[in-house]
Amino acid sequence: MFSSANISAIALDLGTTSIKAGLLAGHGELTHIAVHRAPKIDGNGGHYESDALAYAETAEQALNDCIALAGDCKTLGLCCQRSSFLVWEQSTGQPLTALISWQDNRGAASCAALRMHGNVIRNISGLPLTQYYFAAKLRVVLQENPGWLPRLESGELRVGTLDTYLIWRLTGGRQFITDASMAARTQLMDIRQQQWSTQLCKLFDIPPGILPGIKSSAGMALPLKNGLVLQSSAGDQSAALFASIREHRPEALVNLGTGCFVIRYLPDGGTASDGYLQTLVYQDSEQHAHFATEGTLNSIAVALAPYPVGVCSVDDLAVDDIYCVAEPSGLGAPYFRGDIGIRYSGPVAHLTQRRIAALLLEAVIFRVARILEEFHRESPIERVFLSGGLSGLICLQQGIAACVPFGVHHLPQSESSLQGAALLASGMEPANRRNSAAIPATENGALRKKYLGWKFWLDGLLSATS
Repeated sequence: MFSSANISAIALDLGTTSIKAGLLAGHGELTHIAVHRAPKIDGNGGHYESDALAYAETAEQALNDCIALAGDCKTLGLCCQRSSFLVWEQSTGQPLTALISWQDNRGAASCAALRMHGNVIRNISGLPLTQYYFAAKLRVVLQENPGWLPRLESGELRVGTLDTYLIWRLTGGRQFITDASMAARTQLMDIRQQQWSTQLCKLFDIPPGILPGIKSSAGMALPLKNGLVLQSSAGDQSAALFASIREHRPEALVNLGTGCFVIRYLPDGGTASDGYLQTLVYQDSEQHAHFATEGTLNSIAVALAPYPVGVCSVDDLAVDDIYCVAEPSGLGAPYFRGDIGIRYSGPVAHLTQRRIAALLLEAVIFRVARILEEFHRESPIERVFLSGGLSGLICLQQGIAACVPFGVHHLPQSESSLQGAALLASGMEPANRRNSAAIPATENGALRKKYLGWKFWLDGLLSATS
């Protein structure tokens, strides 16, 4: 029976397509999850935008749904989609821009202009120079609106990622901050020093003085005007990792949601290999930074949505010799190729919808398997955990298990980011996975053989289009 006396934390997840809030019970499980649809993102000429004010109001509504059930619990944990941002007025909170999505590609011009500095940018930020991050897009926005810069420098205007805007609203405009994990995703932070880099800011023509203060991800203790206390804030994938695997163990996480993030912790002093992201997972209350290496698949949910992926089984895989890439907004890490989206090696117009669904699922399986294979080469992996909304697809579970040489487990808690935000806020131990289920390792020689052929095809495609 539900009792508000057992609630340890409230959590809020600011996602791309949905906004979720939930309560963390004393045993570490989520309950009473409220889900609200995020404002629609409009794509026009490579610009991906939504209504920032409507987004914030919807997030506050989702939060209020849980406050009403939380009893005396005042502890809040927040997690947020990374890199989406806006500009707003300090005096009114009125946005001057839309919420500019992480998917938006207006930063391409910045990347072209700064290409010769790519190695420097990667060395300081841990991230390859791409259009997905805040810095490249903000540079273009400031060039297009030259009158905004003096107003930002005077504090009349504010600019920040979505978490910064919501925290600013929830504190009545008193706190203009972000956490270390979100700051690390802007491509403006020195991830070793965990502070804004004057060198990166100069390269992107962004004065560091207009940026929010950087706080630790945990132990924030910020009072909010709704009576809650914000104890933690982190990027959504950081929260998912915190909820799912532990440091210093031979484990990796595959979080299958709107996109797919394949991630494992790095040892102290370790660095990500070429093309992969070096992710600052979170900074704890003692200001110690925890790092991971990350590979990404972009927008796979969009690619899969039109097709009957739910009816596909592992028997639908590897029945022909057509290969596929299934990332409509471009290949993610380690490739970062915006010019290669959904691509097939041969004609598919004659195929059924189910056959095309199987090809797209293969593409996800093979990309995940290749990232894990490369991580395993750097340092052995023994266990992989699958989480996220798409991880419930049996075909994906069994396909990944068939293509990797280590144990695969499914985490039935689909809201791993929400759970991680709550665990981090409450001070509970990470990686609460009591109900994880091992995926049987079945021999599938045809799928393994096709995986080898797919790698050869993809390498040829990357070489031919470079």
